[in-house]
Amino acid sequence: MRLARVITVLVFVASAAAMVSCEREERGFRVSPPSADRINATTESELHPGPAVPVVEVKNEYEENAYAVSQGKQLFDQYNCTGCHSHGGGGMGPPLMDEKWIYGSRPEQIFSTIVEGRPNGMPSFRGKIPDYQVWQLAAYVRSMAGLVSKDVAPARDDDMSGKQPESSTEKMQPKPSGGIPKSAEMPQ
Repeated sequence: MRLARVITVLVFVASAAAMVSCEREERGFRVSPPSADRINATTESELHPGPAVPVVEVKNEYEENAYAVSQGKQLFDQYNCTGCHSHGGGGMGPPLMDEKWIYGSRPEQIFSTIVEGRPNGMPSFRGKIPDYQVWQLAAYVRSMAGLVSKDVAPARDDDMSGKQPESSTEKMQPKPSGGIPKSAEMPQ
């Protein structure tokens, strides 16, 4: 009788220990945005005011998350980026689907362009858009140029526009523009 009780207690303790030691599967539904420190090195031209600033490359984790890139696509429409960039093909603003990037194509450069703005048209969204949404927008902008993995880029539009999905964009290496065009320079 006493042996049966000891065995019952040992089985109970072993099963309780097994249940406590099991961990639940961790899923990446909430990806942390990159460091939101302001980055000042944004241009890829030969013109640099003041001393050279070392390039700090930032890895945007949102570029590896299909949901975040899809959210960036929705934000692109909601913040009316299409009004100037016309779904990435260019309009009043420069196209985002070609290999010419005036201010650079790295994630931190796109982040800085959105937050700081650019002369002659690109408004500053500092304090108007949360940093994590700016990183989602940057991930989507890079997807339009084929700079993110095809399995992450949005595969279809939610409307009936008939435009090719970003996942079918050819991957191309951005070329330095050779400087800021005359039309984008600050008036003297």
